[in-house]
Amino acid sequence: MDALNMVLVAAIAFVGTHAVLSHPLRRPLASRLGEKGFLLLYSLVAFVTLGALVRTYRQAPVTAPLWQVGTGLWTVTTVAMLIASILLLGSLIRNPAAPGAASSAATARAHGVYAVTRHPMMWAFAIWGGSHILVYPVAKNMIVSSAIIVLALVGAGLQDLKKAGADPAGWTAWQSRTSYLPFVAIAQGRARFGKFGAHALVGGLLVWLLASWAHGPLAGWPAGIWRWLA
Repeated sequence: MDALNMVLVAAIAFVGTHAVLSHPLRRPLASRLGEKGFLLLYSLVAFVTLGALVRTYRQAPVTAPLWQVGTGLWTVTTVAMLIASILLLGSLIRNPAAPGAASSAATARAHGVYAVTRHPMMWAFAIWGGSHILVYPVAKNMIVSSAIIVLALVGAGLQDLKKAGADPAGWTAWQSRTSYLPFVAIAQGRARFGKFGAHALVGGLLVWLLASWAHGPLAGWPAGIWRWLA
C-alpha cells in the first residue's frame, strides 16, 4: 500500500472510530465499562488513530498542488479562519449541548455564535478544513482536511439526533431557535445577530493572531496577516 493510501486508511480509521464510539457503541460500552472506563477507552482509541494519521501524513509525499494559490485565496482563507476562531471561542461558553451545561436546551438563549449556528465548534473545524484545502491543495492535506470536515459536520448531525432522543422537548425547542447551517435561523427571523461577548470576539481574535503566527515556525511558511507583514 502506497503512502497516500495509508493516509486515507488512517483518516477513515480516525473518523470511523470516533463516530462509532460517540454514538452507537457509547451506551453499551459505558454500561459495561462505566463512564470513566468508556472515556479511557475512547481517549486511547482517539490517541492511537490520531497518532497514526499524523505519522502517515508526515511520511506521505507532497504532490503537485491541484491549483495555483494566490493572494485572493489567501485573503478568503485569512477571513474565514478569523470567523472560525470566533465560532470556536464562542462555543466554549453557554453551550446547552455540553455535558453538565448550566442552561438546558429548552430555556437557553440563542445569541452570539449560537444565533449563527447551534454547532459553532463543529463549523469552526469544518471551516479550518476547507481553508487548508484552499491554500494547500496537495493530496495528503486534502485527505486529512476532508476527514476533519466530515467528522465535524456529520458529527453535528449525529449530535442533533442523539440530543433529540435524550431530551425530545428541550432539543426540539433549541432547534426551533437555532439552525444547523450558519445564518439560516437569522435569515428566517428565528434568531438575532449580535451579543457575541468578549470571550468570542477578543478571544477569537487573539487565537487567530497567535495560531496564524505560529504557522510560520511550526509549518515553515507564514499564514494569515503574517504573510503580508513578514
